[in-house]
Amino acid sequence: MRTVVVDGPRSIRVDTRPDPALPGDDGAIIEVTAAGICGSDLHFYEADFPMPDPIALGHEAIGTVVDVGTEVRTVRPGDRVMVSSVTGCGACPGCATRDPVMCYAGFQIFGGGLLGGAQADLLAVPAADFQLLKMPEGITTEQALLLTDNLPTGWAAAQRADIPLGGTVAVFGLGAVGLCSLRSAQFQGAATVFAVDRVDGRLNRAAEWGATPIKAPAVEAILAATGGRGADAVIDAVATDASLTDALNAVRPGGTVSVVGVHDMNPFPLNALGCLIRSITLRMTTAPVQRTWAELVPLLQSGRLDVDGIFTTSLPLDEAAKGYAAAEARSGDDVKILLTP
Repeated sequence: MRTVVVDGPRSIRVDTRPDPALPGDDGAIIEVTAAGICGSDLHFYEADFPMPDPIALGHEAIGTVVDVGTEVRTVRPGDRVMVSSVTGCGACPGCATRDPVMCYAGFQIFGGGLLGGAQADLLAVPAADFQLLKMPEGITTEQALLLTDNLPTGWAAAQRADIPLGGTVAVFGLGAVGLCSLRSAQFQGAATVFAVDRVDGRLNRAAEWGATPIKAPAVEAILAATGGRGADAVIDAVATDASLTDALNAVRPGGTVSVVGVHDMNPFPLNALGCLIRSITLRMTTAPVQRTWAELVPLLQSGRLDVDGIFTTSLPLDEAAKGYAAAEARSGDDVKILLTP
């Protein structure tokens, strides 16, 4: 099979590797029909994370089941499915919460080294009854891919931001996760959403969705717009030292900063005293993907939650290198890249 591999800084190739075997009696093999390039994939591409060996990339995939183990009950060959980007054992009390991060055995993410990458022809999925969901009726390919990671991440970011009804929220970073966070914050009761980015095209897209665009750095503008008090909640979908510092400075006393951006491997210089004095709540979240599906799927099916327009570019798998270069450019034109094996 073909699989997208990163073997050095900004070095992407499509490798040929043996087809995967069933990962146990509870596992499945998926023929991938669409995969997404996520902002967190760029940390490998840009060498933010250590990488002693080439890594098969990707954790966002939908596809068709081609084989299942004897213990799999919820899907069968021929079913179209979504694959949760985050995996758990599916059998412990932690997984019973439908949040794979709570797995007693420890969670894993596809495309991180131990599990195969989702940007491939085939993907081996352990604990298939927990990781897979049959493709719901009325859900598009783009919506389904967002449901594997970015939309649950943005939805959880907004839920954990303690947004008061009619309150103000600032979203830092308008990539796919940031745009999903923006939409989720609006749906969950924010009256005003400040959308912060450095790229005009992304700011324009946020403005079209009813947000107030602010070019980064944004602390002074947010304080001015809120009478010096700060936003009720801040969602940081970037998580650089600069964005985290700005997020903590832009939130009001007693407010919440909800972080879903992926920081690098270096320590962050937290102003703990300032956060203490201002009674700031700081939350960091990895997406509870499976738990969000029961909420998000009906909202998408009904049209009440709209995430159309986040995927901007579609490329064949063999042009993955072009896709990664476009994603790294972080332009207003190429927000989210879809790869088709």
